[in-house]
Amino acid sequence: MTDLSVLDLVPVREGSGVSEAIAEAGKLAVVAEEAGYRRFWVAEHHASEGIAGGPTAIVLSHIGHVTGKIRIGAGGIMLPNHNPFVIAEQFGALDALFPGRIDLGLGRAPGSAPIIGQALRKDLRSASEYFPQDVVELRALFTGDVDLPITATPGRGAKVEMWMLGSSLFGAQLAARLGLPYAFASHFAPTHLHEALRIYRQDFRPSEALEKPHVMAAMSVMCAETDAEAQLLASSQEQAFVRLRSGDPGKLPPPLPDYRATLPPQARAMLEGMDVARAVGSPATVRESIGRFVDKTQADEIIVSGATHDPAARQESLRLTMDALNA
Repeated sequence: MTDLSVLDLVPVREGSGVSEAIAEAGKLAVVAEEAGYRRFWVAEHHASEGIAGGPTAIVLSHIGHVTGKIRIGAGGIMLPNHNPFVIAEQFGALDALFPGRIDLGLGRAPGSAPIIGQALRKDLRSASEYFPQDVVELRALFTGDVDLPITATPGRGAKVEMWMLGSSLFGAQLAARLGLPYAFASHFAPTHLHEALRIYRQDFRPSEALEKPHVMAAMSVMCAETDAEAQLLASSQEQAFVRLRSGDPGKLPPPLPDYRATLPPQARAMLEGMDVARAVGSPATVRESIGRFVDKTQADEIIVSGATHDPAARQESLRLTMDALNA
């Protein structure tokens, strides 16, 4: 069976706050570990009222303390927002706390509004141009390259598993060139999925970290006892996505029956365009949808994304999804 992992955006739900969001992320990670998921990733977002995972390393520290064996990591760190030395220290410390469990997915997009660059005191457009160089420098800080003028402590010698993230062809090309595992954000940007995977596999160069290409593809997954229940639960995530793309983000709302039917054609088409990487329904439906997606992509791993207004429903979705694929 294809390995399953979890991507959690640490959603802040309407009627609750950041404390509850981080606590629920820890509970979800425990469920993922008990169910047999391979990894639990948190993504970096900033200045979003509905997402509490911005200080990613701190959130991962909490998740590491409440779990015992599941790999934990960033899916990802938007490296243009930072400098490699600080990230080496942060993830070197995480590796010291939770040895052999830390992943570091790296993205080139700032992942936030332009004003974030001002708040971070960064020229994000310029920083993005240096992204390949920064990835190489970060890897050297972990391996302890003797040519570097400074040593990251913690950081040097940390066994952090580095990943390249992407939603376009650029990340595929860089991952192939550096010999890194590659994760594609098909759950929200599936357009270039198949071409990116083709380029990555075709151009892959083996490295000390990885002998052959390794692909993870993301899917939006919501599993419940019936198709109707799962579709209702998934409407919270759909509402949040439409609001984000409309420039009106906020906290994760409660579900709405027949939500797509209420949308104008353009918004409905936007959601339908992402259905190629979506598995929403009963265990049988989810099993079939994920199986079809794996057949098309030949992905080595699937990372499942999704959020529910009721945290217990997301926990149950993870259990039912894993049971369905193990059946």
